[in-house]
Amino acid sequence: MQFSDINQWIESYVGDNTFIFEMFITVFVTLLINFTWRRIYQKLDRQLKRTHNDWDDAFIMAISTPISLLIWGFGGWIIARFMLEFEIKDEMRDVFIVAVVSWSIVRFIRQAENNLISSNKDLSRDEKIDKSTVEAISKLLRVSVIITTILLILQNLGISISAVLAFGGIGGIAIGFAAKDLLANFFGGLIIYLDRPFSVGDWIRSPDRQIEGTVENIGWRQTRIRTFDKRPLYVPNAVFNSIAVENPSRMTNRRIYETFGVRYDDIKQAESIIKQVKTMLIAHPEIESNLTLIVNLNAFNDASVDFFVYTFTKTTDWVTFHQIKQDILLNIAGIIEANNAEMAYPTQRILLEDLNLS
Repeated sequence: MQFSDINQWIESYVGDNTFIFEMFITVFVTLLINFTWRRIYQKLDRQLKRTHNDWDDAFIMAISTPISLLIWGFGGWIIARFMLEFEIKDEMRDVFIVAVVSWSIVRFIRQAENNLISSNKDLSRDEKIDKSTVEAISKLLRVSVIITTILLILQNLGISISAVLAFGGIGGIAIGFAAKDLLANFFGGLIIYLDRPFSVGDWIRSPDRQIEGTVENIGWRQTRIRTFDKRPLYVPNAVFNSIAVENPSRMTNRRIYETFGVRYDDIKQAESIIKQVKTMLIAHPEIESNLTLIVNLNAFNDASVDFFVYTFTKTTDWVTFHQIKQDILLNIAGIIEANNAEMAYPTQRILLEDLNLS
């Protein structure tokens, strides 16, 4: 049976409604193809989620909606081009395909970023991928894809890319002068991503500025910091190029540095107290005895004989550190009391001479 016979058969049964019948068949076939693709996608998605590879999950997630869009776009193109006889240039079709493919790539990059960040929860501290680095690479890749897509679309529309690039170079100089602060912040953010002095979640502070809090987000223009009184602090990225930044979150230990004073009446017990305090610190399970540990007589003050304690805890957690410090201070107070000594406090002595006036 030839194609002309099929047309005659359609005309004999459909009559003057051939156009409606063809439109119905086209929409039905498009629906059928899209339904088939959705079924295939669901099976592939279930199979790939059983694997431990995040990349295939990101890929299948990225192409799911764009392929459906391509199917419907192809069906609409057939209806518009061959049934409604609209003059749609092939360039427009190519632009649509380029845009959908680029959208798929951007979706893949974003989904891969989310998967990598989510997988960090199951990794040890040494194996974890820096979240800020992942976000920076993802942003750069997405920007690159978008710029490339725009250039390809312009080329398909017959616009000279070289002229666009030349205009962009001249315009870039003008924009650079007009938006130097914006560019300074952009490159400041880039330096943060490359040098990684801090990451999202780190506690940072600056001795040069009143900046202290937890980093919540590192953008291309500014960094958002949550202060300890829960206020958001927005700092332009260019500021970090000219100030010193401390990152207490990356400390290896926390330090205990305290001075204690006993009375002059208890100076004979001072040496025994110092030895017992040092022994207690070495034996304490939360003190890092491999680091500097000093307990020594320090000074003779007006009302006390002072010795100081200099040591480091194993933990860096702020709350846990203060619990350990409290335990150390109470232990030292107990050692002083056990040696029949007392903590010194400011006192004055008045000596009265027995004057014989007779």
